[in-house]
Amino acid sequence: MIKTQNLRVFENGDNAIIWGDAIQALDERVKDESIDLIFADPPYNIGKNFNGRKDKWSSIDTYLEWCYKWLELCIRKLKKNGTFYVMTATQNMPFFDIYIGNKLTILSRLVWAYDSSGVQARKYFGSLYEPVLFCVRNKDNYTFNSDDILVEAKTGAKRKLIDYRKPIPTQYNTKKVPGNVWFIPRVRYRMPEYEKHPTQKPVALIERIIRASSNPGDIVLDPFSGTFTTSFVAKSLNRQSIGIEIEEEYIKIGLRRVGICNEYKGEFLKRPKRTFELHEHPAQHRLVLSEG
Repeated sequence: MIKTQNLRVFENGDNAIIWGDAIQALDERVKDESIDLIFADPPYNIGKNFNGRKDKWSSIDTYLEWCYKWLELCIRKLKKNGTFYVMTATQNMPFFDIYIGNKLTILSRLVWAYDSSGVQARKYFGSLYEPVLFCVRNKDNYTFNSDDILVEAKTGAKRKLIDYRKPIPTQYNTKKVPGNVWFIPRVRYRMPEYEKHPTQKPVALIERIIRASSNPGDIVLDPFSGTFTTSFVAKSLNRQSIGIEIEEEYIKIGLRRVGICNEYKGEFLKRPKRTFELHEHPAQHRLVLSEG
């Protein structure tokens, strides 16, 4: 754990970046019951290399012991009507599900499904999804903006089927709230939003979560920010953001993407050759990527 004096906070209006250990930062720099929405995408304990920091604990027990500490802190930081989305590896999710289910109400168990990254397993069925828990502190009082996340209903929009069960036969709706399986492509090298990080989450995934479970002006927290996509999208949607990250190289990505500064320790924080910003698309009411 990083010592207290090594925690460093960067701020720009409604957006804050904390450089340091997630458990310490949550405990010392985030007030209890102050956060509207938390999205947590922690290391999965599968051996990924995060800029030289290996994502591997000595045993599953030590990994879970660490997870339960930051999970407990995240729950403490939620407002009484707050929402918590948390991801982990498929093999770890049963432990998360049981632990969180004893403390919060789990409303949905989501599946983020994506295409193959290349060579797949030959002796077992390779994983093409990551699980996400959608949890709330109060099942009778929480934010869910269903109209802001509607997707095409293929039955109504494509096939133009008629629902004859109604008193007056009516065509099925052309829009619907997404189900619990989300088909969203992974971020790949040379994609417009790509940053140098092994487990970057796509803008589309985070955008749906923030639109659904927060309102303009709300505070969105990501305790394992990585490329700071959560903070980036939150700012673009007029939310406040707090991002925590332990790796200095990723802090620099956050400072640039959130717009806090363009220079760090004498280094100009360059954008990728192809750089894109998020803007509101008035016709479709969603964020779109446009070249900057």
